[in-house]
Amino acid sequence: MSLPQSIRAAVWVFSLGASIVCPAQPATNLWQFTLPDNSSDSSPAIAPDGTVYEATFFGNLAAVTPEGRLKWTFKVGSEIKSSPAIADDGTIYFGSRDWKFYAVSPQGRLKWAFPTGAWVDSSPAIGADGTIYFGSWDTNFYALNPDGAKKWIFPSGGIVDSSPAISVDGTIYFGSHDKMFYALNPAGAKKWAFSTGGQIGSSPAIGADGTIYFTSSDGNLYALHPDGTERWCLHTSGDTESSPVLDGQGMIYLAVNNAEVAVSEDGKKLWDWGVVLPVDVSPAVAADRTVYFSAPWRELIAMGPDRKLRWQLTLDTAIGASPAIGDNGIIYVTDGKYLNALISTNGLPPLAKSSWPMFRANPRHTGRVNPN
Repeated sequence: MSLPQSIRAAVWVFSLGASIVCPAQPATNLWQFTLPDNSSDSSPAIAPDGTVYEATFFGNLAAVTPEGRLKWTFKVGSEIKSSPAIADDGTIYFGSRDWKFYAVSPQGRLKWAFPTGAWVDSSPAIGADGTIYFGSWDTNFYALNPDGAKKWIFPSGGIVDSSPAISVDGTIYFGSHDKMFYALNPAGAKKWAFSTGGQIGSSPAIGADGTIYFTSSDGNLYALHPDGTERWCLHTSGDTESSPVLDGQGMIYLAVNNAEVAVSEDGKKLWDWGVVLPVDVSPAVAADRTVYFSAPWRELIAMGPDRKLRWQLTLDTAIGASPAIGDNGIIYVTDGKYLNALISTNGLPPLAKSSWPMFRANPRHTGRVNPN
């Protein structure tokens, strides 16, 4: 682990042409862990015992203790963009660009590796029965048993780098570059497919009432009923791959091109917050409704639901992945070179009590909707 470095408070943000002064000490850097490869596009997953699992772009999975010390690293054959997911028994699942999907024990040992026909950038989802779901650039969507055996394969018409979401009834949702959004039952049969006007690379979020939210490169944010019919469609002109998240009151947050956007439950844009460069990563929402999001390249923004800036933080290098909030309220964010553990200036509010408050829904990244 590197020694903690000073984190500088930014004194301005680009927001609809306005300059805003931020607090001098916006957050405390509890610790800062130097990543094995100084590069990561993967969001950290947090186990119930506080261990943080972070994948690097050059092929390492690192296990970091709650105090910020290295437990172990596991090396694969190529880049990892997939964010890890943690099963009930502690197994860590993730995909790699070496055309394999991996299961690693909590002790850092390989349990099994499943071969695919291309890159696996999709972050896995874990069903209530332990089934693991993910997509691949080989255009297939996979379901594996916990022992690594193939359960079924569903072919789509394009690359699947969208990460799946699992509803309360076990329905699996994901998008594809074939411009279709799919709903499959746990047996792998198609329930329905919804056509959009562009490729789908972002991951869906599921509301408390079962509504499914996702974006397409056609510039729309979609809300679908569980039967696949459209509830509403908001044209945002967005072509970035940020996935939506929800706070406890049903407000939707996501990045749209060069802005963070808040949308009401009925599909009306409430506000946006402009940043300098396009944003692909998703925000995370705390129980006090603070929204944490990236403003490229190095800024972490803490925003209230009323669009009031709570604080802004400048990290050492570019933020390439979505922040995560642990059960203890600590904010974990990767700035490329470091994994940072932060305590907000407003204390340690836990993750919002929402069906989908952060990328992959919960600290373990199971991609399964949180119960009401």
